[in-house]
Amino acid sequence: MNQLLEKLSACVEFGKIDIKSPYPPSMKDQEGAFELTRSALDAGISPGEILEEALIPAMSRVGQKFSRNEIFVPQMLMAAKAMNSSMTHIRPYYLSGETKRKGTFIIGTVTGDLHDIGKNLVAMMIEGAGWEVIDLGVDVSIEKFIDAAELHPGAVVGLSALLTTTMENMRKTVAILKEKFPHLQVLVGGAPVTTEFCEKIGADFYSPDPQGAVDYISTLAR
Repeated sequence: MNQLLEKLSACVEFGKIDIKSPYPPSMKDQEGAFELTRSALDAGISPGEILEEALIPAMSRVGQKFSRNEIFVPQMLMAAKAMNSSMTHIRPYYLSGETKRKGTFIIGTVTGDLHDIGKNLVAMMIEGAGWEVIDLGVDVSIEKFIDAAELHPGAVVGLSALLTTTMENMRKTVAILKEKFPHLQVLVGGAPVTTEFCEKIGADFYSPDPQGAVDYISTLAR
């Protein structure tokens, strides 16, 4: 791998956002994901190459370490922030159509639920895997999910809930989305959600961690 991409991949994996970032201490005063992405583009490395050879492998390693309990939410958030700083340089190429996305992923926390850390992690991990992410935010009504699905045909939808009291809203949202869009792939997640609940409400996939969601939608990429 190109040395620049190797460095960039390490910065994302260990959460080195930019040169001013004090985290991690072992990379203090070194260039971070922000600067290295700009340098890579200036050196003629394509956005697709940066994504495929640096960002996606880095976020995959982060997701696997999280799944094995080798790192925890704070480290994962730092990695996601580093990846996001890299994406600030890459997004314009996708918006212009110069570089293609793998697909579109719509995500939101269901009606009545204001929690967003888990949703944000999944959104950042999936964007890092090469998908366009439409983040609808928190307390998202069924109508907003429907509007987004109509606006982005062929998209995959992710629903998040962190409260047992909002699981009923997740069930209703899945039922209405599936009725309106029979072929729509719907992923669900959140602390109280289980595989059994996912199957019971007719959703297509559940994962207890973001990497599982990334692995699953990778099988759907067109």
